[in-house]
Amino acid sequence: MTTNDAESTHEALTSLLPKFRFAMVTSTDDDGKLTSVPLTVQDTEYDGDLWFIVDRTASVARHVAARPEVNVALSSDSAWVSLAGHAEIVDDPTRLKEYWSPAVDAWFPEGPGDPAVTLLRIDAVSGEHWSSAGGRVATIVSLIKSRITGEAYEGENGKVDL
Repeated sequence: MTTNDAESTHEALTSLLPKFRFAMVTSTDDDGKLTSVPLTVQDTEYDGDLWFIVDRTASVARHVAARPEVNVALSSDSAWVSLAGHAEIVDDPTRLKEYWSPAVDAWFPEGPGDPAVTLLRIDAVSGEHWSSAGGRVATIVSLIKSRITGEAYEGENGKVDL
């Protein structure tokens, strides 16, 4: 796998983020155990920060209030990202309305005015990405080629502080 310099790694990582719709957000519970929940990505910022809509009584909201350090894992058929960062609950009614969609109504039928609904912002401090060109089929072909020829699988990998 190739590793790029910090600037191109940052660009590669932040260009991948808008392509992911769902994320697994890992936080630490009251007993010190890591727990993960799936969340829908509402927005990504150039510096790797992510926004989610959550119920303020949900476990992830309670966890980050006590221990803000989190990890976010995102994946697709040909790209994977892991972000480490600090999470916080943000009460921003204007931004919440901006992110609102009919899909969010399924989870929160009372709408963006529901006092239980809030935003979770994750300020990414570091990240790592892996990718393979061409999607699932190309990845399978490359893996088979690697196995037959004995040559290392070629993909991209980079790690950066954000």
